[in-house]
Amino acid sequence: MIARTWRGWATTNKADDYQRHYHSEVAEHLQQVAGFRGARLLRHQDGEEVMFASITFFASINDVVAFAGENYENAVVEDAARQALTRWDARVTHHDVAVDLLPEKS
Repeated sequence: MIARTWRGWATTNKADDYQRHYHSEVAEHLQQVAGFRGARLLRHQDGEEVMFASITFFASINDVVAFAGENYENAVVEDAARQALTRWDARVTHHDVAVDLLPEKS
């Protein structure tokens, strides 16, 4: 499994707008990608800004390419996200998931 990580920052006033965008539009787009295995959006108050870290999981690098295109190391930042964010990482990182711990079902 591949983890794709990216960060973006928003003003405190626009942070909820970005979170809503991620929860609706980004989620809808990701659900259409074969090999999509889940996503997490992390939120951290960083002084006057809110930093978001997105971690998306895909079955393979080919599935990442299906989502992001041939230049898959470039960030995918839609217009709605650009309206809410003040800055973002232009490049993403990809990691092989070495350990995937899930809680035991009781």
